[in-house]
Amino acid sequence: MCILPCLTVLLFLQLNVVLGEMFTALADLEGLVVTELELVKQLDTYIQEEENKLKLLRGHMEEFENMYQEASADVSKYLANPVNAYLLVKSLTSDWKKIEGVMSQNFGSAFLKNITQHRSDLRFPSDEDLNGAAVALMRLQDTYKLDTHALAKGELLGKKYSRQLTAGDCWELGRQSYNNGDHYHTVLWMAEALNKWDDESNKTVAREDILDYLSFSTFKQGNVKEALQLTNELLQIVPYHQRAIGNKKHYEDVLRKEGILLPIGPPNGEGERAEEMILTKPFNTANLKLKKPIDNLEERDKYEKLCRGEKLMDPKIEGRLRCRYVTNNMPFFFIQPIKMEEALLKPRIVVYHDVMSDDEIETVKKMAKPRFKRATIRNSKTGELEPANYRISKSAWLKSEEHDYIFKVTRRVGDITGLDMSTAEDLQVVNYGIGGHYEPHFDYARTETAEAFKELGWGNRIATWLFYMSDVEAGGATVFPPTGAAVWPRKGSAAFWYNLYPNGKGNELTRHAACPVLSGSKWVSNRWIHEHRQEFRRPCGLTFDAEM
Repeated sequence: MCILPCLTVLLFLQLNVVLGEMFTALADLEGLVVTELELVKQLDTYIQEEENKLKLLRGHMEEFENMYQEASADVSKYLANPVNAYLLVKSLTSDWKKIEGVMSQNFGSAFLKNITQHRSDLRFPSDEDLNGAAVALMRLQDTYKLDTHALAKGELLGKKYSRQLTAGDCWELGRQSYNNGDHYHTVLWMAEALNKWDDESNKTVAREDILDYLSFSTFKQGNVKEALQLTNELLQIVPYHQRAIGNKKHYEDVLRKEGILLPIGPPNGEGERAEEMILTKPFNTANLKLKKPIDNLEERDKYEKLCRGEKLMDPKIEGRLRCRYVTNNMPFFFIQPIKMEEALLKPRIVVYHDVMSDDEIETVKKMAKPRFKRATIRNSKTGELEPANYRISKSAWLKSEEHDYIFKVTRRVGDITGLDMSTAEDLQVVNYGIGGHYEPHFDYARTETAEAFKELGWGNRIATWLFYMSDVEAGGATVFPPTGAAVWPRKGSAAFWYNLYPNGKGNELTRHAACPVLSGSKWVSNRWIHEHRQEFRRPCGLTFDAEM
């Protein structure tokens, strides 16, 4: 088993690029393994060619050296022999031309040309994929409180899963964060790169490149003194680094105003001299004030806690939850009742177990893969569908008539819920990418998106049915921050809830999110069921949120 985010980021660091959005679905990333294998084969061939070339050149060099040693002992006597004279002339004409021919052989160009010819058959990630993979790693780091140093060592939740990251790998993660304007993570990963650099015998990145990013991001995080220390070290390595020279002056001015640095001129007060502001021990982020950029702090806090498996639900409410067998008065279910587990009573969220077989799951996945497109959201202002950073996955839509399994699955959902599936959207199949997630959202259309489903003519989304088509090793829960409820993926199970009150008003307590996938591949499929033709099908009892 491997920690996919780290391994995939490392793969992205090693490949040139042509395709985009591969990071949004792990199913797409599987093709990169084939690409890597082909590159290994091609690179091995290239290395063998170069080694043969060097072996041939070394043989010529040894012949030249032997001839020189023999001739230099007595040049006149050596050249008096006509054979020797001939061999000397030959070695510097015909033989040397052969050597020039060998030296001019450019196996590298042939190697690259061969790879270019394979690009139509191989899949390559893009710069967008690299950035998406890096951002995903930051997301996982924040959500699951992963220690930077442990993650760089290949450790996940106390267990080693992958090889260590090099200083160069950490630098690239920091650079991607910097390019996104994320100075918080830039400091964390550049600092890790700096500490790893000290231990590397074969340097994978230049120290001045680390210091360049780290010093400025440290300043942007409000740590001016440490930023000046880092900049001074940078200038010791590259004295004429123009940006560093300008930054140094600015940092010194700021520190003088704060009384930390002595003013220019003779010493006449307390404070340090600018030239004394250098690092005297390994850089440690624990000594810094770091500010993580977070929107909607209260909801984000609940969301991340639920994703980590922390209990937020009132124990009294949790104690009332039950599991039972249900038949819904369907003859078939009298023979084989459905296993139902209550996840929440208000609003009512239930989980049905063993409602999708392995054969059905594999068929649906096989049909969906070729159609995958990046999942989108509907812009509340324009009404247009567009990708968003808060939803990282790929999806495809399958119609019931396309396969008997899909037809049976759709009918099963109708039998269990009692709802009319003729006004349900097609089966949406989703595979989540690196750190794949979907931040808190509503499934129903609110006032500002009231026109979202106008073209369907079926009204709003009254209910959501969510199949889990894979087990997930870590992370990937469906959580409801307003209530503290959480449903964890289990292959073959499905979650169900009503999005609307009986009066048609949206239930804000159904606001939910898909937690980032920490390890494993998460597959789900869902049916959104609409209001039309459901007038007498929805239960009227209080147990199904009829209180409004």
